Amino acid sequence: MTSQHPVAPGRIVAIGGAEDRTSDLEILREVFALAPEGQDEVAVIATASGIPDEVLPDYEAAFSRLGASRVHLLGIRDRQQAAEDDTVRLIKQSGVIFFTGGDQLRLTNVLGGSPVLSAIRDRLEDGAVVAGTSAGAAAMPGTMIYNGAAADALRKGAVNMTFGLGFVDGLIIDSHFLERGRFTRLMEVGASNPEYLGVGLGEDAGVIIHPNGILEAIGPGHVVLIDSRDLASSNIADLSMGEPVAVEHMILHALVSGHGFDIEARRYLVPHELGAILAESR
Repeated sequence: MTSQHPVAPGRIVAIGGAEDRTSDLEILREVFALAPEGQDEVAVIATASGIPDEVLPDYEAAFSRLGASRVHLLGIRDRQQAAEDDTVRLIKQSGVIFFTGGDQLRLTNVLGGSPVLSAIRDRLEDGAVVAGTSAGAAAMPGTMIYNGAAADALRKGAVNMTFGLGFVDGLIIDSHFLERGRFTRLMEVGASNPEYLGVGLGEDAGVIIHPNGILEAIGPGHVVLIDSRDLASSNIADLSMGEPVAVEHMILHALVSGHGFDIEARRYLVPHELGAILAESR
């Protein structure tokens, strides 16, 4: 599956979940710092969450601490609310748009094709930052994972995918990656779709996806990349559903804060290389 929406000039931040919201706010601080100059309002969208009234106050407090002039708390529980003019207006005046965790299918079902989603894409094209954690991160690409056992997903058909929100193409993002043992989920995706770069986000870790196609790791946790573009062989096409998959030459990288990756060139970037590339693009 591919999305028809191109990579936008704003920055996208995908977070693996369980980010610090009460202490140092390391990742949320990075998110807020990316907002365009003079655009310090934040919209927090809790559509994916089953408990929005519990999670929204934490983000309101966190972004207020970081200097947001206003934090708009948007539950958006149904498609009617996703079409309301007042909600669209709040999106349009926000420099940061943040998706909470929860269920990514609820997120795409409620927002897909809506005026709110169109407004978010417009803001991204205008330079705003769009960020998401857990399910909010997994839903960002044109294609997303929405189900698949962690223990043994390296079996044909074990991972379910569908269309995501379409903010970025060429990636598959998985959250809580290390803590829930989800390596085989991205390996199965890579075997069936070698063109996609698998991005496994550990908790309290994330990536900034820059408009020039550079990934920058942030936060105290790990980001794991699974690169299958040069896959040598796999038996997946010959298998029946549920049978174990064999793969040859699947490449794995582990990034920490300050390290990066060039998506198109498939090249790991150590800190001085990442810094030089980002300095050139400013």
